[in-house]
Amino acid sequence: MKIIKDPVHGDVEVGEAALTLLDSPLLQRLRHVRQLGFASLVYPGANHTRFEHCLGTMHLASLLCRHLGLPRPDADLITVSALLHDVGHGPFSHASETFMVEMMDRSHQDVGPLLREEPTAGLIARCGLDLEEVAAVIDGSHRYAGIIHGDLDVDRMDYLLRDAHYTGVPYGIVDAARLIRSIVPTENGIALDQGGINAAESLLIARTLMRPVVYYHHVSRIATSMFHLALLSHIEGSEDAVEDLMLMDDDALFTRLLSSPDRTARMLGRRLYGRELYKRAVYVGRSQVNAAAVQGRTTVAESRRIAAAIAGEAGVDEETVLVDIPPFPSEMSMEVRVRGRDGLVGLEEVSPLLATLNETRREQWRLGVYTLTGQRDEVERAAVDVLHIKKPTRQYRLPI
Repeated sequence: MKIIKDPVHGDVEVGEAALTLLDSPLLQRLRHVRQLGFASLVYPGANHTRFEHCLGTMHLASLLCRHLGLPRPDADLITVSALLHDVGHGPFSHASETFMVEMMDRSHQDVGPLLREEPTAGLIARCGLDLEEVAAVIDGSHRYAGIIHGDLDVDRMDYLLRDAHYTGVPYGIVDAARLIRSIVPTENGIALDQGGINAAESLLIARTLMRPVVYYHHVSRIATSMFHLALLSHIEGSEDAVEDLMLMDDDALFTRLLSSPDRTARMLGRRLYGRELYKRAVYVGRSQVNAAAVQGRTTVAESRRIAAAIAGEAGVDEETVLVDIPPFPSEMSMEVRVRGRDGLVGLEEVSPLLATLNETRREQWRLGVYTLTGQRDEVERAAVDVLHIKKPTRQYRLPI
């Protein structure tokens, strides 16, 4: 066993099974992949990594296994899976997820091919674990998968606490200890005992408040959109395969963009490096757009087609217009085991707060069109025409 000091959880115990994989190349790469992508351009302290988060998730998973009284083989399976659960992330974490999904047809949770490579496969075998079971826990198909990513999971508990700590934003505080004590086993996985309802509500509130302030902050969205166009331009203008780029860490990919044979990739890379970001021309909520229509146009390729149309209408260069159409947020839900009743009920049946939070999340959604400072007015007019946007209110046109 090894003890690692963590700024969020204090002493983190790394058991023998997890310790076997701790120094593996697959996991050590995560020391160089930022947890929050480009959020450090907003919050200078947000330079924490996926490696730290994986350690924290493993720690909380270990505490939960102990609370549930799981046998050693099951606990090893869960803690090792928690430690490895983010090894499938590309550079800058979720900022590159779009390329993995659209161009490789896999998400960061589809880690089976990575785990089957050496030395990782041999290390998992040395732990006495089945590689396919580890992959199943991580991809969500195992009966224990809900511990790591589900309605109530240790992954979410850690990233909310960790992201709040490093950004300095106080909205992500979660009572992880109380939540873990309130989790009970069920036939299909885990659920929450009635005594943990308030702690569960605080987690859902934290998710809701952190979303616009950290995860979907407009500066992060602008930087991510610039990164998307830079990476797309580099892929189209070079011989690099997407699969190889997604195996890089942040610095390696950023260096590749700065030296790209493509002019647009180099230009955007330099702007990101110097924080010379595009500005908001349009930034509107769902009430100002045809929500059903725009939700079918969220791919990178479709965003570029819309950007080209806006640029043509505005009479500006295509690479100076970015269109950002995030998917609508999914509904939050949570199964709760209520004492004195048979079976499980949804949290919304015992807490009126959930419906309010889900509506708040829907209202937080924003469509963004970004461009250079000197051409914001022309791009705004063109975007309003192309996307049939209702006249933006002035609150969405404040300078950055």
